[in-house]
Amino acid sequence: MKTKSHKKDKVNVVTLGCSKNLVDSEVLMTQLKHNDFDVVHDGSMDDQPNIVVVNTCGFIDRAKEESINTILEYAAVKTKGDIDKLYVTGCLSQRYKDELEEEIPEVDAYFGTLELPSLLARLNADYKHELLGERVLSTPMHFAYLKISEGCNRTCSFCAIPLMRGKHVSKTIENLVKEAKYLAKNGVKELMLIAQELTYYGLDIYKERKLAELLHALAQVEGIDWIRLHYAYPSKFPRDIFTAMKAEPKVCNYLDIPLQHANNDVLKRMRRQITQEETKDLIQYARTTVPGITIRTTLLVGFPGETEEEFEDLCEFVREMKFDRVGVFTYSHEENTSAHLLEDDVPETLKQERASRIMEIQQDISLEKNEEKIGKTFKVLFDRLEGGYFVGRTEADSPEVDNEVLVNSQENYVRIGDFAEVEIMEAREYDLMGRVVGKN
Repeated sequence: MKTKSHKKDKVNVVTLGCSKNLVDSEVLMTQLKHNDFDVVHDGSMDDQPNIVVVNTCGFIDRAKEESINTILEYAAVKTKGDIDKLYVTGCLSQRYKDELEEEIPEVDAYFGTLELPSLLARLNADYKHELLGERVLSTPMHFAYLKISEGCNRTCSFCAIPLMRGKHVSKTIENLVKEAKYLAKNGVKELMLIAQELTYYGLDIYKERKLAELLHALAQVEGIDWIRLHYAYPSKFPRDIFTAMKAEPKVCNYLDIPLQHANNDVLKRMRRQITQEETKDLIQYARTTVPGITIRTTLLVGFPGETEEEFEDLCEFVREMKFDRVGVFTYSHEENTSAHLLEDDVPETLKQERASRIMEIQQDISLEKNEEKIGKTFKVLFDRLEGGYFVGRTEADSPEVDNEVLVNSQENYVRIGDFAEVEIMEAREYDLMGRVVGKN
């Protein structure tokens, strides 16, 4: 058994799930560092932490399984005596705290999504209010996620997020601008605005939707070159966002708008509060108002009762809309959601088959769109050097989920975190090959 030393505590913060969880971990690490802890993010036992905090995801079955397996892994490490303390926080802990305490008692304490002060207190650390807006980044230093609100007031029948994150709470424009200035001062060039639901921003504190006003304010922050929008709900979409996007060069012509489905009957069962016709009108308006806008969406297949005809309606919608980027999830039957009252009657094999069919359609669309870029020049932000290539992204691409631009590192040189002008020489389904023709 490891003996207690007088060395400074070292904490390994392990993050699972989405970018919103990542921001929560960054805030936690900031607080710990200012309380004189050594902190690593997603480290290994080679880093010799004596405390581990697992920030969990509880969104769908696969995410829950990964979170539980990670907790069990570190519980075994603690039992061996290789760490002193193990704490669990985040969505899974918020949703299943009682069950987890009973099933995995090796964990010293479980905390919910809004219990950061309690977690810090358990670690004998003070919650420092003066650190508002400050972050220890776990991303490359040139881009960061900016969480503009917490929680969600939507009532989608399949979604458990409100159970874990609570009601929608917006941050003030002033505080977000302050955070953006701090990030810019520390080298961040790209901000990705995230929330459970972007378009609801401001309704709770300003009594009206204020995302467009926030965009105008953030665009004034010196040092920020790109501002990108993620997770926008399509129903009652505030169309002045497109006006702001067109008016502000720093706001990327990019929108991540999870549509989930297109068949009207499925949308009704999902409680999405929108029809296929209204969705098409919104997409057309976006493309007319902001020519060349990149639209990313995510879709959900295998929802209870989804017939082959309803699925084919979705396939035809994808063919017609020709989205730039598409991600697909299979339905997960989540307890305490209204859809859990329905029979989960689409077999898992069929769910996976339908997801693959959507991605096959999208693969052809993506290749077609990429081939149209050959011979054209784009501003590219470079993220990393990997496998003999500098790897970057255009304005049309968000990290990890979208296409990438590769330039040969033996024939081109760029600095990681810098922009460069790149001529596209070759196109693949999800990658572009190019050469540097100018520096920004």
